[in-house]
Amino acid sequence: MTNNDLERPADFIREIVAADLNAGTHGGAVVTRFPPEPNGYLHIGHAKAICINFGIAREFGGRCHLRFDDTNPAKEEQEYIDAIREDVRWLGFDWGRHLYFASEYFERFYEWAEKLIRNGKAYVCDLTADEIRDHRGTLTAPGRESPYRNRSIEENLDLFRRMRAGDFENGARVLRAKIDMTAGNLNMRDPVMYRILHAAHPHVGGEWCIYPMYDWAHPLEDVIEGVTHSLCSLEFEDHRPLYDWFIDQIGAPEPQPRQIEFARLNLTHTVMSKRKLNELVRENRVGGWDDPRMPTLRGLRRRGYTPEAIRDFAARIGVAKRDSIVDVQFLDHCLREDLNRRALRRMAVLHPIRLIIDNYPEGRVEEFEVANNPEDPSAGMRRVPFSRTLAIEQEDFRENPPPKFYRLAPGREARLRSAYFVKCTDVVKNDRGEIVAIHCSYDPATRGGSAPDGRRVKATLHWVSTAHAVPAEVRLYDHLFLAPNPGDVEEGEDWKDGLNPRSFEALTHCLVEPGLSAAKTGERFQFERLGYFCVDPDTTADKLVFNRTVTLKDEWARINKGARNR
Repeated sequence: MTNNDLERPADFIREIVAADLNAGTHGGAVVTRFPPEPNGYLHIGHAKAICINFGIAREFGGRCHLRFDDTNPAKEEQEYIDAIREDVRWLGFDWGRHLYFASEYFERFYEWAEKLIRNGKAYVCDLTADEIRDHRGTLTAPGRESPYRNRSIEENLDLFRRMRAGDFENGARVLRAKIDMTAGNLNMRDPVMYRILHAAHPHVGGEWCIYPMYDWAHPLEDVIEGVTHSLCSLEFEDHRPLYDWFIDQIGAPEPQPRQIEFARLNLTHTVMSKRKLNELVRENRVGGWDDPRMPTLRGLRRRGYTPEAIRDFAARIGVAKRDSIVDVQFLDHCLREDLNRRALRRMAVLHPIRLIIDNYPEGRVEEFEVANNPEDPSAGMRRVPFSRTLAIEQEDFRENPPPKFYRLAPGREARLRSAYFVKCTDVVKNDRGEIVAIHCSYDPATRGGSAPDGRRVKATLHWVSTAHAVPAEVRLYDHLFLAPNPGDVEEGEDWKDGLNPRSFEALTHCLVEPGLSAAKTGERFQFERLGYFCVDPDTTADKLVFNRTVTLKDEWARINKGARNR
């Protein structure tokens, strides 16, 4: 990175980092970290934080650590640790040899805690959690000191060591910092540093029965690892004075880690709370953490989102200091732009109806060359079989067409993609009056999809040959919540009442072109005129399953183009 690059930062965080580099504050080093708690799966909000932390480190020639803040074994599992590592790598980032766990520092945290006790800055408290909460006070009323606040240093050390030795039951005692029960910032009112928890830890087993609180451990981890810029969301802004106090109390050398807060990501029609997402899974409102309607990275990946699109989205929404909500359609816009460049085109019929070409020779099969991706000539061509009986979309035919319906209708001509012009000559109905087949004639002179006499048609239809098509199940997804802000509910209302009852539909009688029989899990395609689709992990040798990733209609682009033109 050149000095010229440092002079033109893209946002306030990069401006701060560039200024620190130019001033030599940290000796020219830039060290960031992404510190997830392994108590759930990562979601799109975490993706923003990952892109910021790893992205800034990369841009400024530094490094980013992946660090698990594993201080609460009651909620943490190895499953989440493995999933987080996989998701960060899928998103396109790597921490190299810099993988860390808070639990690796437990002994140092404990030694520093004893240092605070010896300095009269921490004490063992016997109040229950409810009593501590009651003593804490409010934003307008000061807190009350614990009756155990003035225990002697010797007694505090003895009790704390016995806590570590396992002499007390869960919840019997805690270690608290001795700061100021009248502080305006509630985080400074003698916060808890340690609690007793007899539980096995996924990383260190049963070695400990007391565990540090997040606010005690988190800033010390940054000190130990030499983090220069501690980038976190705005919810931790009020915690910064406490972090600084802890760092000062342990005697950390200058320069100390610099915490910079940014607005977290909020998306319309989406909830980001781990608690709420866990509730959806636990109550079977969704199919699991990787349900394609979930905002988790695993859900997005299963639905067919690309890491490139998510990184582009994170870059384009930028870094702000004030909370706001981003339209989920912008995420889909970024995805369409990416998939339009990379996704191979294929033909599929989701709601098939038979189209019989009466004057096409019985038993004849042709193959037409069709572009794999018009946006990428290097993707080449493919050959698609064509026969007398085809399947087209039901919605592409109307017996009594409304105004401005330009597709197939009695007596009307339409183009079959890359094949021929066909004209509807008759329809076949069942006993209920439903159309079950369309009869057409074709013009052999229009082979390839154009007429030598120059006549034009207003519609081009996609199709598959029924004799060659592969059956498939196609799963359609919509927003999980109807309201743009599903978490904004009146008191007494259940936020889950806003779930979209039509967020999922499975179509089980779809037909796709034969080349898709070899599609692999995770592969993405554009089904012509229908949208972008991804092969689902439920696919087997006997069953091909696709998820609709996103439709072709880009509502965000339409709205914003209209706004620019006004």
